[in-house]
Amino acid sequence: MTIKRVALLTAGGFAPCLSSAVGGLIERYTELAPEIEIIAYKYGYHGLLSKNYIVVDEEARKNAGLLHQYGGSPIGNSRVKLTNTKDLVKRGLVKEGANPLEVAANRLVEDGVNVLHTIGGDDTNTTAADLAHYLHEHGYELTVVGLPKTIDNDVIPVRQSLGAWTAADNGALYAEHVIAECQSNPRELIIHEVMGRNCGYLTAATARSYRKLLDKKEWLPSMGLTRESRDIHAIFVPEAHIDIEGEAARLRKVMDEVGNVNIFLSEGAGVSEIVEQMEQAGETVPRDPFGHVQLDKINPGQWFARQFAERIGAEKVMVQKSGYFSRASAAGVEDLRLIKSMTDYAVQCALEGKPGLIGHDEENGDVLSSIAFSRIKGGKAFDINTPWFQDMMKEIGQEVEPA
Repeated sequence: MTIKRVALLTAGGFAPCLSSAVGGLIERYTELAPEIEIIAYKYGYHGLLSKNYIVVDEEARKNAGLLHQYGGSPIGNSRVKLTNTKDLVKRGLVKEGANPLEVAANRLVEDGVNVLHTIGGDDTNTTAADLAHYLHEHGYELTVVGLPKTIDNDVIPVRQSLGAWTAADNGALYAEHVIAECQSNPRELIIHEVMGRNCGYLTAATARSYRKLLDKKEWLPSMGLTRESRDIHAIFVPEAHIDIEGEAARLRKVMDEVGNVNIFLSEGAGVSEIVEQMEQAGETVPRDPFGHVQLDKINPGQWFARQFAERIGAEKVMVQKSGYFSRASAAGVEDLRLIKSMTDYAVQCALEGKPGLIGHDEENGDVLSSIAFSRIKGGKAFDINTPWFQDMMKEIGQEVEPA
């Protein structure tokens, strides 16, 4: 197949890799096949449905390296699910009675796209594969080569998703500033809420990065600067059982001895309990177009604060969320290396007509591969038996058992 036009799109929530991944793809095509035109759909599938795209011109090709310095996405994101017809009709993206998949597929044909690069999570990439399959059945060949983007690092079977390392490091920086508030009041409870709907990876990795920051510091106990007051005293992730009463008793002792308590909380921890309480009270549980509980509206951090504040004798409670700070960060050094290897390989696969999601395949010796979309799934759980996590939990004195 002769490739004349390549399209890029980024979708879903932000991660600290989108801008750099877009830049890396543009750079590699410019190096290997400068004659191929590149377009970028604005705001992901929203732009595809509404025929809103930009052409990557000579100036953008020449200066694509600048994109490695930025977070966010230069071409924009949105949460558009092609199978949620009702939502798409409501938003004016398709007409009543239309098949969104057909509309999107026809748009790609109309726009003359031969290769589609999707940078997103499992939904984004498997939807692109559905588009390619639909077009194939209608006599049009489209090669889809995706890149795994998620700060949760929860795409099966990808070992490491783009952006997750950087999100953890920036969440740790955020926590460093927030936990400096630990002595703004006697007996203060600080809850650092970290993104992670179903997977505790980011919370655990952020905690590890934060404690590495503490390892580099010098302390002055006589002036109240102690490791104990700045350390993490509890970590709650969806994969681990949470014994509220038992943890409250343990943390009460920490509060009495140290003078404050710092908790790292995955936003998905305890959600089933919160939802159950709301439903028993006859309340409507808010959900997004994907059917996910809207965590910002049920507010897990505040719920946990209410569970612990009185039990541990807190005089002041502060809940802070690092998600938007960390997810829109520019890619860090480790992620930049990963992005470079993945974008280079993605372009190679596209030129060779090999579709799939680019990643180190955990089910095939961690080899960088073009993984068949049929094998891609979301919801990879964080393994709480991971040695570094077990070691960290022992160091902070918290027992961990499967949920």
